[in-house]
Amino acid sequence: MNMDFIENGGVTSPLGFQAAGVCAGLKRSQAPDMALIYSGTPCSFSGTFTSNLFPAAPVQLCRERVLRQEKIQAVIINSGVANACTGIEGYANAEKMAELTARELKIDPGMVMVSSTGRIGNQLPMDKIEHGIVLAAKALRPDGGAEAAEAIMTTDTKPKEIALSFVSGDRKVTIGGMCKGAGMIAPKMTVPHATMLCYITTDCAISGELLGSMLGEAVDDSFNKVIVDGDMSTNDTVIVMANGASGVEIREGSPDALHFKVALSMVAQHLARAIAMDGEGATKFVSVEVGGAATRQEAEMCARTIANSLLCKTAWFGCDPNWGRILAAAGRSGANFSPENVSLDYDEMPVVRNGIDAGTPESELAQLMKRGEFTVKLDLGEGHGSFTVWTSDVSYEYVKINADYHT
Repeated sequence: MNMDFIENGGVTSPLGFQAAGVCAGLKRSQAPDMALIYSGTPCSFSGTFTSNLFPAAPVQLCRERVLRQEKIQAVIINSGVANACTGIEGYANAEKMAELTARELKIDPGMVMVSSTGRIGNQLPMDKIEHGIVLAAKALRPDGGAEAAEAIMTTDTKPKEIALSFVSGDRKVTIGGMCKGAGMIAPKMTVPHATMLCYITTDCAISGELLGSMLGEAVDDSFNKVIVDGDMSTNDTVIVMANGASGVEIREGSPDALHFKVALSMVAQHLARAIAMDGEGATKFVSVEVGGAATRQEAEMCARTIANSLLCKTAWFGCDPNWGRILAAAGRSGANFSPENVSLDYDEMPVVRNGIDAGTPESELAQLMKRGEFTVKLDLGEGHGSFTVWTSDVSYEYVKINADYHT
């Protein structure tokens, strides 16, 4: 199976999609703060959303639309104000965003999905929102994906985009995506049942049911493995749209279905890793791989406990090989294991064997930890369960960003 990555690709790389990113005046910085994605033809779609018990108003609206309708054509996204914990007024404003977008695009309001990101607890300034929607609809372009990716950023340091394609017979299927997220990242999204926002587009034809099944698996193997600071957002969202413009139909059980599933997973994993790499104030991307657990669930508990540990994350920032913090986190994770069976490596270097120091000089381990990316490999010596979490370190800059946070 050959996948071709598209240079500078994003949500408008698939046929039939347009996007825009504009400044509505929601951010004090006057940076772009409103994005629009649009397909000229209706799309089958699916979505996954935060499991936080304080879901933002647009999350509530989108959950309902995933459950009750088969097609959408657009997603409108604002950054700067989360529209979370805003009650009945906030929900009405989310509906109004869809109505205003539909008015400009001349489509039914039910065909519009809505997302917001930013500060929690503030009502949307609807005059600015309406102004931004009018601007975004006028700015739609087949090459507007990069502007849209920039407009959804909050504390991100860079836009996050990807697109790839594969060939089916004599036709090409393209999948593109964009996301934002740098802090308040510990998604646990369900179908339909991350702040992290992600939008994926494709020009194949595929049923919403099959798309939802594939998206659920892709999200579990990507975004749900990312931890930046252990805080689950009220707004986490992944939406995927398929408009059929390529002429290729994906049917369950076909070779193309397998190809599409792999491609969707690759897009999701690329974007998820980009979030961890761009974690607020992060200087290192760390993969925490736990193996040898009695079950996959125990491996996951252990990996997440390590990735969430402030003592581990600050040690990684300081290039401190303090492996005792990792073992201590594993020991309190709830996973069952015998300490004398445990092994630990940092990349290729042995750190712990049989639960005690493996003898690698600390200076060598500290030098390895200066790498911008490394892997913590913990083997519990109990079975075949394994799980990987992608995370980042915690720096002085993280504290500064979140002590002063505003948009």
